[in-house]
Amino acid sequence: MNSEIRDINLAESGERKIEWVKRNCDLLRTLEAEFEQSKPFAGKKIALSVHLEAKTAYLCLVLKAGGAQMFVTGSNPLSTQDDVAAALVKAGLEVHAWYDCTPQEYETHIRHVLEAGPNIIIDDGGDLVNMIHTSMPELIPAIIGGCEETTTGIIRLEAMNKAGELKFPMVRVNNADCKHLFDNRYGTGQSVWDGINRTTNLIVAGKIVVVAGYGWCGKGTAMRAKGLGARVIVTEIDPVKAIEAVMDGFDVMPMNEAARVGDFFVTVTGCDRVIDEEDFAVMKDGAILCNAGHFDCEIDMARLREIALETREQRKNIMGYKLPQGQWIFVLAEGRLVNLAAGDGHPAEIMDMSFAIQALSAKYLVEHGNELSEKLIDVPAVVDQDVARRKLAFLGKKIDSLTPEQEKYLNSYSL
Repeated sequence: MNSEIRDINLAESGERKIEWVKRNCDLLRTLEAEFEQSKPFAGKKIALSVHLEAKTAYLCLVLKAGGAQMFVTGSNPLSTQDDVAAALVKAGLEVHAWYDCTPQEYETHIRHVLEAGPNIIIDDGGDLVNMIHTSMPELIPAIIGGCEETTTGIIRLEAMNKAGELKFPMVRVNNADCKHLFDNRYGTGQSVWDGINRTTNLIVAGKIVVVAGYGWCGKGTAMRAKGLGARVIVTEIDPVKAIEAVMDGFDVMPMNEAARVGDFFVTVTGCDRVIDEEDFAVMKDGAILCNAGHFDCEIDMARLREIALETREQRKNIMGYKLPQGQWIFVLAEGRLVNLAAGDGHPAEIMDMSFAIQALSAKYLVEHGNELSEKLIDVPAVVDQDVARRKLAFLGKKIDSLTPEQEKYLNSYSL
């Protein structure tokens, strides 16, 4: 099947973006060189659905260097960069994606990628896995396994696995230490505020920022808001995480209380209707809302559109809604991922670690997939440690090693 993209003539711009990423991704460059020699994916087809920007594109090229036939689509209608998609097509990959596709086009793109009959799945949010299980089960026998990038996707996989519906092994890439400790915390923290700042052109210092959810993404978002001079309020449902937020110096309260005082709102929960009609009603005039969770349901956009007396595009990626109470509130990037729909996503050096985990996990599946009895597995510790050691070396840092005597001491039950 031919690729489906906006314009192949955009490829030169996409190539420059990918080259910049490659320059700043030491781990992936090393893996690319290794894969070119060993060809771990020779004869294998990989279907990938991840936010289609330059860092994802370089991961695709690394997997291609390892011998894989790559079939690529995006994982969010507003995060695909058309010039990057064009660059991948020019490099010989099959791509089905374009910016601002309709829900129907998005589904069609996913289906066309899967029609290639993949052996490995690389997913971000679970859309590939969901379509395979619900409408294309004939593909399952050829699938060795797959990798899931996000917290939201893992929540879906765990529900499927609990119900006995997951039919092939999936690696919880998001649960790897070299993923969630850095990507979710430092990557999200920086890229969320990059997206907000470049879109609004407003100061953060002195404002009240409400962060919904204090998982690793919420921790990073709150930490960076504090660093920019904001007063930060955290909303949570988990009492342990709420205590942690208090200990980290943040206020904690229910969303409906926070809604009355917040200037900026960032949702990072993976849940739906975290900010709803009751919250909209009590917000300040001029409150700014955005989402950094995977799906566009954390802010109840459907209800907001229903109750708005008037809507107005204020700037690119800023839509204003006049509420029945008389105030205006503003939503960034249609309630979709603000760091990708209104920015360039996580920094290259951060995604270097996450995508190294992805590539090595895919390699592990090819080598060991037939031995796996569990359907939902963690990234092997040896892969996590390997990525960490490589990254430290590129940073010019060294660490200690246990002596034989210390190992004996730690493994002994007697003093």
